[in-house]
Amino acid sequence: MAKVLIIGAGGVSQVVTFKCAQYPEVFSDIMLASRTKSKCDKIAAVIEEKLGRKIQTAQIDAEDVPALVQLIKSFQPKLVINVALPYQDLCIMDACLEAGVNYMDTANYEPKDVAKFEYSWQWAYQDKFKEKGLTAILGCGFDPGQSQIYTAYLAKHYFDEIHYLDIVDCNGGDHGKAFATNFNPEINIREITQKGRYWKDGKWVETEPQEIMFPLTYPNIGVRKSYLMYHEELESLVKNFPTIKMARFFMTFGDEYLTHLRVIQNIGMASIKPILYKGVEIVPLQFLKETLPAPETLGENYTGETSIGCRVKGIKDGKEKTAYIWNNCSHQAAYNETGAQGVSYTTGVPAMTGAMMFLTGKWSGAGVFNVEEFDPDPFMEVIGKHGLPFEVKENIDLELTY
Repeated sequence: MAKVLIIGAGGVSQVVTFKCAQYPEVFSDIMLASRTKSKCDKIAAVIEEKLGRKIQTAQIDAEDVPALVQLIKSFQPKLVINVALPYQDLCIMDACLEAGVNYMDTANYEPKDVAKFEYSWQWAYQDKFKEKGLTAILGCGFDPGQSQIYTAYLAKHYFDEIHYLDIVDCNGGDHGKAFATNFNPEINIREITQKGRYWKDGKWVETEPQEIMFPLTYPNIGVRKSYLMYHEELESLVKNFPTIKMARFFMTFGDEYLTHLRVIQNIGMASIKPILYKGVEIVPLQFLKETLPAPETLGENYTGETSIGCRVKGIKDGKEKTAYIWNNCSHQAAYNETGAQGVSYTTGVPAMTGAMMFLTGKWSGAGVFNVEEFDPDPFMEVIGKHGLPFEVKENIDLELTY
């Protein structure tokens, strides 16, 4: 039994907190903290109504390291689960180091003023965490997170060497809105509008946004246009699985979504450069975020499913083979259970499961870790029970060229 402090109060946080509350034998005390305490109180009220568990709440600015250290020391958790904004990661890691507490997040650090996605800033904390005997677990959502655990699981049980890895992410759902993002719009739009990158023969290859597309078939959904983009887990996967010759990430977008996105870019609303408006400095993308539906409000009328997985080609017993591992998640089932939509659910369930792995001693070590560095088996044994069952098909057409 252990205390956990969860920072952030969006849709993913709602799922993480709800799922932790389902397992009091592991998560004995839970505190939920955010800049806006009323959001925490709302989540806590839903959990108390559905599960009968009380969740402590607190107000905290995650970028105020001294205040965060004070909160951590007063609550004394064994683990801080960071589901706040990615550009707050380093502040929370600093606070955990000072307070002597273990750390976990679901996405890599991003600077506020430049759309740059890489692990170098967080990997630089390796010696600091190791010297203090603390653990930092990076990117334990779905992608990043589950996608890396899927890769490690296939590498351990299905392949001697992985040569080609494609992570494929499809949201086949419909939220009924003209335009909305499934997680924080500020982060989502930054990610989608950047140039793509993929790993090939020992180096990174850069592409224009949405330059490369494959029509891929997703289970229970059908064929969807799938666009190559850069995702941070590729960086750690090619490092930890050096036999990989090519690694790519694909995500589906509908034509209407991309049309809206082009308009937003063309009129300058996707910019992260501050502008002066009537004497007040504003960031266009942050202003746009305030006009769009909040991701945590999308769940009630969301229909359809997500389908996220890994398509892998490699060698087993000297012979070439392929495998496809994936999960499909119903938006409505996710909402009925937790009050959140499927994209939040698929991020939050792996985060809770990873936290459980750490708190029960199945994942351990001092330093900074990406999730594929741990044994995938105990995680995969329980992830289905927690709400994200998976399937594996071998020796099938992966629908991709290399």
